Amino acid sequence: MPGSQDFAADPRNEGALLYLNGALVARAEAKVSIFDAGFVLGDGVWEGLRLHKGRLLFLDAHLDRLYAGARAIDLDIGLDRAALTGELRRLLDANAMTDGVHIRLMVTRGEKSAPNQDPRNALGRPTIAIVAEHKLPSPAIVSRGLGLFTSTIRCTPADMFDMRLNSHSRLNLITALIQAIRAGADEALMLDPHGFVSSCNATNFFFVRGGEVCTSSGEYCFNGITRANVIALCHANGIALRQANFTLHEVHGAEEAFVTGTFGGLTPVSRIDGRVLPAALPGPVTQRLRALYDKLKDDT
Repeated sequence: MPGSQDFAADPRNEGALLYLNGALVARAEAKVSIFDAGFVLGDGVWEGLRLHKGRLLFLDAHLDRLYAGARAIDLDIGLDRAALTGELRRLLDANAMTDGVHIRLMVTRGEKSAPNQDPRNALGRPTIAIVAEHKLPSPAIVSRGLGLFTSTIRCTPADMFDMRLNSHSRLNLITALIQAIRAGADEALMLDPHGFVSSCNATNFFFVRGGEVCTSSGEYCFNGITRANVIALCHANGIALRQANFTLHEVHGAEEAFVTGTFGGLTPVSRIDGRVLPAALPGPVTQRLRALYDKLKDDT
């Protein structure tokens, strides 16, 4: 059963051009060297963006996160924000894309002189790749909801592997997802090093208990832009919100839950560790926040 990244195939994507180091190329021609740092080591950062009614949603926040991540790993993207935005627009215009598009913007340290870890062996030119696809979340998932399974893989603190860095290195998160899939779930729910509920493997996690929206302190979860928007929507609309350390026992007693991400927005959760949540999907609080988020996208 697919997770929050589920989408229906769109035949338009087969003919869509991709961006690779300044060139617009066909899908079959989008290739990088086996010596590329992203391939060899997962050495790079990325962003997922959405094109909605002609606008790149929350673009400034996405670029803030991208450039902050690049600085954190001493990676020079080689383009400033205005130039990179121009390249995004050039790709979208070439594909005549205006709405319902998901974009994956990837930057690696580029080709290296040898397949090893040392960043000083990079040849000095980053690899920039952009994939723009006609892609919408599956509408069925709103009424079906996600099943979550608590993984044994823990979220990590910043001094080990910073969850707030959008790194190409995702093996720990993939391992957590594999555990969930083998348990018959859609996605993994992950705890922090102290055993409190933190994040899912690809999305951020919220639950509702006693009418109050609850989410982690944020110390060990993704630096999610959709998460930040949901938190702001709660504050702006008088919706009770608590950011704190929550136990798995508290989560198991939730009335409703949802996950957040750039692609899916707010995706309802139907069960956690085999326990079916009591609210009909989407739950009333989830439904209200989904409506507020849709309005925010339209007004942005």
